[in-house]
Amino acid sequence: MVARIVPVDPFDLVVFGATGDLARRKLIPALYHRMHDGQMPEGARIVGVARADLDADGYRRMADAALDEFGGEDARDTEMRRKFLATIDYVSLDVMDEAGWPRLKAALPETGGTRPRAFYLSVAPRFFGPIAEGVHAAGLTDANSRIVIEKPLGHDLASAKALNGVFAGHFGEHQIFRIDHYLGKETVQNLMALRFANAFFEPLWNARHIDHVQITVAEKVGVEGRGPYYDGIGAMRDMVQNHLLQLLCLVAMEPPAHFEPDAVRDEKLKVLRALAPLTNPDHVVRGQYGAGPGMPSYVEDANAPTSRTETFIALRAEVANWRWSGVPFYLRTGKRMKSRVSEVAVVFKSAPHSIFPEASGRAAQNVLALRLQPDEAITLGMTIKEPGPGGMRLAPAVLDMTFADTLGASNMRMPDAYERLVMDVIRGDQTLFMRGDEVEAAWAWVDAITARVDGERPELYEPGSAGPDDALMLMHRDGRRWRELAQ
Repeated sequence: MVARIVPVDPFDLVVFGATGDLARRKLIPALYHRMHDGQMPEGARIVGVARADLDADGYRRMADAALDEFGGEDARDTEMRRKFLATIDYVSLDVMDEAGWPRLKAALPETGGTRPRAFYLSVAPRFFGPIAEGVHAAGLTDANSRIVIEKPLGHDLASAKALNGVFAGHFGEHQIFRIDHYLGKETVQNLMALRFANAFFEPLWNARHIDHVQITVAEKVGVEGRGPYYDGIGAMRDMVQNHLLQLLCLVAMEPPAHFEPDAVRDEKLKVLRALAPLTNPDHVVRGQYGAGPGMPSYVEDANAPTSRTETFIALRAEVANWRWSGVPFYLRTGKRMKSRVSEVAVVFKSAPHSIFPEASGRAAQNVLALRLQPDEAITLGMTIKEPGPGGMRLAPAVLDMTFADTLGASNMRMPDAYERLVMDVIRGDQTLFMRGDEVEAAWAWVDAITARVDGERPELYEPGSAGPDDALMLMHRDGRRWRELAQ
């Protein structure tokens, strides 16, 4: 299989926070790969902006080193690297100092709005407002400009509304790209293709046929150097409000009339507004990883001895509408867990009646699982007859649609989510980006939960485990089990 490449027009991309970790690990490699694959034209300009006292050559050397470390096999193409690095410029700028903005303006020749110009804010949220004001006051924006915002998109509903107001003062909603890199993953987009491009799933996609849905994002790492940022935020605000709720929306949304940005986002918004208030205390489990052999506890990692911040959370949510009435959505995310895995599992109800004798064994529930990481794949669990002449014996089997094997793409590099999303910004396609009212609706639901549980002491769990015992009980009370976190 050969990936179809659709080149974009020449553009300007201004990356604020260009010397930071996200730019080095994700943005620079993503842009290089898009040029290597023929999607990013040589006429594009990338302008890094940061406070570091570098010139353009110094920043190119930093970008070159980032490709050595994170670029993979394709980055060994020395001629392509030369072309890519030639597109890069750099401006040393303190965004809080008005005197520096003319230097950025000088690095961006006037185009009269003839080419897209995107401002990527890979910076702390406290700089969002000054940058939005700065690019506007410096005359760097026009009708073809876009601004890209990384999370956190607020700390609660009030701050999210304030942040939306800051950007709305200088950009139209169609120019604001709130990025969630999970939505750029191939498997997430394939969820929409599976549902809406095939005839056999949609008739079953409702409470009559689906028993429950599990959404898991588990990480093996702890908070490490992010302790000061993470403490006081926790798994609920860091992961549930954005990544997990966005995945829930894609599972639960109604078919949009058209595959276009606002039609898709309208349907996701309806899901968020249909989430039932989570009032049962047994339906929220908060955990915090303790110490293990050779591994520090969270409070040691964060240098916060009395912290009650959760590093794990599990929820039992419900979408209160006709399609999903009575179907629980179990969400869990945690750090320092048994394995690194992100997946959405749609568990169908058992067959209403078994025609087979008891000695044949029990039929397993059908499970459609979409794995986002570590290896993107789609699997469908089913029951078949065990091969051989030993009579009718039922056995579980898995239809494996791992992309590398099924699509004949074992030698094809799977593009990183940022590659797709950055190119969508340049194209002006907001389908995979969150709208302001989506963000606010998610915060409204999350705030009602955090207002009740913040300050409670989370249950300690062992590092390398599947989380706290109460999370297991959350499922056991309903007669269900979490899917195994495979090593």
